[in-house]
Amino acid sequence: MEKEIVKSLVEMSAYVFERGLVSGKAGNLSGRFKGESGDIVAITPTLKSLADLSEEDIVLVDENGKNLTKGKPSSELAMHLAIYREKPDVFGIVHTHSPYATGFSFSNKKIKRLEGFGAIKSKYLKEIEYFKPGSVELAEHAAEALKTEDAIVLKNHGVIATGETVKEAATLVEFVEEIAKTQFVSHLLNSIE
Repeated sequence: MEKEIVKSLVEMSAYVFERGLVSGKAGNLSGRFKGESGDIVAITPTLKSLADLSEEDIVLVDENGKNLTKGKPSSELAMHLAIYREKPDVFGIVHTHSPYATGFSFSNKKIKRLEGFGAIKSKYLKEIEYFKPGSVELAEHAAEALKTEDAIVLKNHGVIATGETVKEAATLVEFVEEIAKTQFVSHLLNSIE
């Protein structure tokens, strides 16, 4: 299972980069699997572009965040671990700074939920207020908000999505970006007279 998760992280990291959902050294992905003595989380490293990661770049940590391999995990490790603690059915998390969805996060506009990825439980994607990236506060508030959601907007920051697999979470952040793009175009067109 470890090899499959690590391979998926490398593939999905390239996927979100190639689709413009992250740029530079931004964004992070993780996958969870069962180890001999508890859950193990495989996570992308800090300060490295998702564009060209290798399997050796992926960092393994235990459920408490203790490194099991060399490398430094993403600065958002606490957020990933908090979400996994709250959502036992989740085995993949993807956090992006995609341009349209992140643009919405910096505005007073909300992203409407559209058909195409799961049930529409509410009119808009849930948002949480801004907390410093990598902070305990961000980890706690994101995990709490995701108890009943599969994706949320982090105000002035980006988007985070969960799934049964890393691929499912990556597909969801891509869908969130597409609906944000559609709504941006709609807002723009509606403002033209």
